Amino acid sequence: MSSPTLSAPSPAAAQAPRLVVFDSGIGGLSVAREIRAARPDAEIVYVADDAGFPYGDWEEAALTARIVELAGRLIEDHRPDVFVVACNTASTLVLPSLRNRFPVTFVGTVPAIKPAATTTRSRMISVLATPGTVKRDYTRALIDTYASHLEVTLVGSTRLARLAEDHLAGRPVDDAAILAEIKPCFRRHGSRRTDRVVLACTHYPFLLERFRRLAPWPVEWIDPAPAIARRVVQLIGPARPGAAAGAGRAIFTSGNRPSPMLARVLAGFGLTP
Repeated sequence: MSSPTLSAPSPAAAQAPRLVVFDSGIGGLSVAREIRAARPDAEIVYVADDAGFPYGDWEEAALTARIVELAGRLIEDHRPDVFVVACNTASTLVLPSLRNRFPVTFVGTVPAIKPAATTTRSRMISVLATPGTVKRDYTRALIDTYASHLEVTLVGSTRLARLAEDHLAGRPVDDAAILAEIKPCFRRHGSRRTDRVVLACTHYPFLLERFRRLAPWPVEWIDPAPAIARRVVQLIGPARPGAAAGAGRAIFTSGNRPSPMLARVLAGFGLTP
């Protein structure tokens, strides 16, 4: 994996924190967007492990080894103040290993089951995730801790992350394909029905408007990205008044250049490939 050399910051910018935001693909841009809004002066190095995408196809031990090795190289190259693992599958699998291995502050992304459980009125919630996140012990532990008194439906989508990647890259995505993936989230029991759906993959918020339009009935879709951004700000502090906008780079582990459409999307997040 080649990493671009970041230009030397000015004295004013030198005080701005540097963040690595890491995901299997471009779904973690939903987290980078919220961090950028909260700390516009931060320097963000966004890393898409597109060479390893999708993570759901990996055996756990091999995926753990890959992410730990990549994280080590990124930490050595970029010396981040905070390393954000903007991927539920990776976070629920490797966060303990990363924290034990590297003296860097890590912020993970885990299913937002607690806020769903504390706000549901129907006592029926769904967790829309990748198959890897659905089967993880970490996810089951969150349910046991915060939602054992509720009816929780786990939905492991095999296609939505790739559909979101296609959508961001400007490729057509059929409504029927999206509906087929989200429909199992919607359950009825008598007069009760699902009223909260946890978006437990950072790719999914990019399809949120399609979800809302296609859903059998209105629900609250819970996106963890704002909470992750708040946690980052807790760790690095608020932006300085008058601080300049922070630099941003996007790195793709495949070495491929993004399509013109995706390059425009990245520019909208303040990132240059």
